[in-house]
Amino acid sequence: MKRLQILTFVCALLMGGQALAALPIQHWVMPNGARVYLVESPAVPMLDVQVDLDAGGRRDPSAQAGLARIMASQLKLGVRAQAGQPALDENALGEAWADLGAAFGAGAGSDRMSFTLRTLTEPDLLQRAVALAARLMGEPAFNPQVWTRERERISAAIREANTRPATQANRAFEKAVYADHPYGLDTNEATLARISVEDLHSLHTQMVRACRAKVTMVGAVNRAQAEQLVQGLLARMPQEGCAPLPAVAQVQPLQAPVVQRIAFDSAQAHVLMGQPGFVRQDPDYFALIVGNYILGGGGFVSRLTHEVREKRGLSYSVYSGFSPGLHAGAFTIGLQTRPDQAELAIKVSQDVLQQFVKEGPTEAELQAAKSNLVGGFALRLDTNRKLLDNVASLAWNDLPLNYLDTWTQQVQRVTRADIRKSFQRVLQPERMVTVVVGGKP
Repeated sequence: MKRLQILTFVCALLMGGQALAALPIQHWVMPNGARVYLVESPAVPMLDVQVDLDAGGRRDPSAQAGLARIMASQLKLGVRAQAGQPALDENALGEAWADLGAAFGAGAGSDRMSFTLRTLTEPDLLQRAVALAARLMGEPAFNPQVWTRERERISAAIREANTRPATQANRAFEKAVYADHPYGLDTNEATLARISVEDLHSLHTQMVRACRAKVTMVGAVNRAQAEQLVQGLLARMPQEGCAPLPAVAQVQPLQAPVVQRIAFDSAQAHVLMGQPGFVRQDPDYFALIVGNYILGGGGFVSRLTHEVREKRGLSYSVYSGFSPGLHAGAFTIGLQTRPDQAELAIKVSQDVLQQFVKEGPTEAELQAAKSNLVGGFALRLDTNRKLLDNVASLAWNDLPLNYLDTWTQQVQRVTRADIRKSFQRVLQPERMVTVVVGGKP
């Protein structure tokens, strides 16, 4: 417990630390092919690590939607006996991590599967934490009884979520925007029923390989130490067999508008509007992000909020956002309103979007957005955890190593013409998905 208290104190210290400038990022490739990104941060004796693999939901079979996320969640619940070391169930693992004062996480998004480790860098604790994380990543048990229990728990959560209008709206919206692309796959009771422990083992064997890993490290270690730690972290994964994975098709643009109205007995109508947006590598990324801040991503200072909430009182909140990834993630406008006001709220939002795409922002809007974005940039890097997130994203998306150093300059370079041009290229307001859940049929 003493070590756990130390870790808690250090975390609190980091959360309250001063804003950090972007730090030099060291990058190299290990002999097994793993790509490593390191930021040395020696002020606090702590290390944060993230291991990313191309094993996210975009690689799920359509009949087994959710497979990647399930595999990641099950991986944390036990390791098998191997090389003279005993098996550990979830209770034993919990006690082991508590004794080390360290934390391990695993999860999967649409594009990548990620493993995280946070540990103090006292040599004995660090080595033991790395060894335990290596076992979890490389030797998961995937116990059939545990999966049966967890499948019922997840199924119950899905049944409960299905009683909420937001769930119905999101499901219909993603299906309409993404069509048959894996980004639109729906994890439900039927797809869960098709996932066996053999499928979990098979996915792990195919995808979790050292030669496919991108490893990001932020903390009180130097390069020589980092190389040894990466070797230890990945030691229990297969080191070879990394032929290129099959390509995943891109999201197709909408050919016509789609409107769905779903009856639901709720006090508020849930409205989602949008279409496929852009990939993370898009050269107009900064123009699109700055433009969206002005349109609907800036909260109370956005144009949508001004027109929908402040002028007309149609919704407490309204937002817009892009979700770029390896494929074109959705552009989304979302709001909630009284069912009898839904059509007016949609019309106002459509008008705002059409005008913005046609004309772009005003100079005053642009300067205010730049000031807010640049002024808030330091808060993206003021803890090791945030710095890890940003560097891991940089690594995953193959961005330049000086990306964080030049972020504010890239924002400052954006012009009204850049925003107008990029929005006109990416968005077609006349071909939008509109989903309304709430009100009578």
